[in-house]
Amino acid sequence: MIPFNRPPTTGEELRYIEEALGQGKLSGDGPFHERCHQWFEDQLGCSRAFLTPSCTHALELAALLIDVKPGDEIIMPSYTFVSTANAFVLRGARIVFVDIRPDTMNIDETLIEQAITEKTRAIVPVHYAGVGCDMDAIMELANRYELYVIEDAAQGMMARYRDRPLGTMGHLGAFSFHETKNYTSGGEGGLLIINDESFVKRAEIIREKGTNRSQFFRGMVDKYSWVGLGSSYLPSELQAAYLWGQLTRAEQIRENRLAIWNGYHKALRPLISTGVVDGPELPKATAHNAHMYFMKVRDLEQRSALIEHFKQSGVMAVFHYVPLHSTPFGLTVGDFCGEDRYTSRESERLLRLPIWYGMSSEAQEHVIQSLLAFFD
Repeated sequence: MIPFNRPPTTGEELRYIEEALGQGKLSGDGPFHERCHQWFEDQLGCSRAFLTPSCTHALELAALLIDVKPGDEIIMPSYTFVSTANAFVLRGARIVFVDIRPDTMNIDETLIEQAITEKTRAIVPVHYAGVGCDMDAIMELANRYELYVIEDAAQGMMARYRDRPLGTMGHLGAFSFHETKNYTSGGEGGLLIINDESFVKRAEIIREKGTNRSQFFRGMVDKYSWVGLGSSYLPSELQAAYLWGQLTRAEQIRENRLAIWNGYHKALRPLISTGVVDGPELPKATAHNAHMYFMKVRDLEQRSALIEHFKQSGVMAVFHYVPLHSTPFGLTVGDFCGEDRYTSRESERLLRLPIWYGMSSEAQEHVIQSLLAFFD
C-alpha cells in the first residue's frame, strides 16, 4: 500500500535529540528552542516566534492574546480543521462561517464584509494547501473595521503571498508541525508568530502559565510569580531538537515536494485541459509550498468510486474536511453567513493524492497510472 503521507525525516533528527539529552535540559525554551525561534524570526521577519505543542495550542494562545470574550464573533471559512474554530469557541465566541472560493478553497474575501457586525472581533483566514488568501483585501477590511487578523497558516510554512511569508501579514500567525505537514517536530508541534510588537510581553506570560518566568530568567525581576491568565504552551526540548533537524534542510524539503507536485500536475494536464477533472489553481500573487496536491472530480459518487479504485490498486488517497457548519457541534456554535454556494459542493469533489518528502518516482508513477486507468 502506498500511504497518503509519511512523516518527513532528514537523518539529522536523532543526532540533535541526543545532543539535547546530553545537555540535561528537556523542558521548554532550551538551546534548541532558541535556535528554532531565531530561525523563524530570521526567515519570516516577525517580531517574535514561539514554539507550541501544536497548532491548536498556537491558535488558543492567539485567542487569549486578543482577549476573546463570550459573545464575540470570529469570521472564518467553514472548510477548515476543527482547531481553527475550537480555539475561539473555548473562549465563548460565536463562529461566523463564510463561503470559499472554488479555485483555491480559501475564504472568499469579497464575502467577508457582509459578515462583519458590531460583535466581530477577528477574521481568521486559512491558507489552504499552502496557497495564500487574498491578504491585501482582508487586511484592508480589518484596518477599516478595526479588527484583528489571525492567519491560520498551519499548511503554509515556506509559502508566500506577494513575496511575503504566509502568517506574517496579520497581527498573529499560527503554523503546524504535525506529522502530515511539510516539517514536523516529531509528530506534533506548532508555532505562534507575533507581528504586532504590543503582543510580545503578554504572549510570554500566557505561554508560561500566567507567570513572568521569562523575565526572571533574563534578570528583569528578582523572582517570578503569577501575574495573569495563562496555560502551558511550551513543547519539550526534544521536540525542538527534532524540528531543528528539519529546519536545517528546509529548502531541500520544499524543493523535493515541489518536484513531486509538478510531476502530478504535468501528468494530470490532459485530464484538466479536457475538463475531466479540475486541478489546483495558483493565483499569480502566491508562491505555494507543495503542501498537498488535490484534484476535483465530478461529484461525491465519482470520488467514492475513485477512492475504492485506488484502494484496490494499493494507493491511499483521501478526501479532506467535512465543512464545520454542517457538523453536529458546528451547528450549535456557528452560523453560515450568506449562501453556501461552494463550500459543501467543492468539499465533496476534492481528493488528495499521496505526497511526502522523499517519495520515490516509482511510487508516484504507480499513483498516476492508477489514476489514469480509472478515467480510461
